[in-house]
Amino acid sequence: MPEPEVIITAQKIGKYFYEPEKFKVLNDVSFEAYRGEFLTLVGKSGSGKSTLLYCLSTMDTDYEGELFIASEKVTGQTPNQLAALRNHSIGFVFQFHYLLPEFSCLKNVMIPALKMGKYKAAEIEERAYQQLDLLGLKDQALKPASKLSGGQQQRVSIARALINEPKIVLCDEPTGNLDSKNAQIVFDIFKKLSTENQQTIIAVTHDADFAAASDRIIELADGSIL
Repeated sequence: MPEPEVIITAQKIGKYFYEPEKFKVLNDVSFEAYRGEFLTLVGKSGSGKSTLLYCLSTMDTDYEGELFIASEKVTGQTPNQLAALRNHSIGFVFQFHYLLPEFSCLKNVMIPALKMGKYKAAEIEERAYQQLDLLGLKDQALKPASKLSGGQQQRVSIARALINEPKIVLCDEPTGNLDSKNAQIVFDIFKKLSTENQQTIIAVTHDADFAAASDRIIELADGSIL
């Protein structure tokens, strides 16, 4: 068996909040995540799991310690370098979908790829259709996002996160607003992405069943890994 490829290395990630007073929210957190792994971060509210996810996403750079993505040190990179890295290598799925309601589903999915500018618009449109098809939404492509159900909107947001074929997909409570049927659909999508596409999925969740069915659980308490 070949050694699994390390995609993320977090080394002694420490993080403070300063309001209402100085408080250490992450306490020297170290772990590795592998290519094609489906990992869940669990813990009580305030345990630091969402804060850790935002540090891993490179959107929050105000931390101690070092972060490596695909063996490249990202700690200390400029905002422009990090923005390019995110657009290319990291997809993000939020609990609330943040779709542009007046745009069609197709247009919403195309936005990150248009921003990256690597492909022509016609090719991006074709790729967006493929992603929507993967998520069972091809027939809804031209509908305004506001006309979809909550479960459908969350799937559109997943398609948007996948359009640039990121190595890493980070999810903050992706099933938090969904009923159990839609939560299962979303789980199955992530499972498929990790096993078939070898994408690394890291999801913060309060859903015990969702976590239990993932490849590995990292539990946080008071800013430390248990």
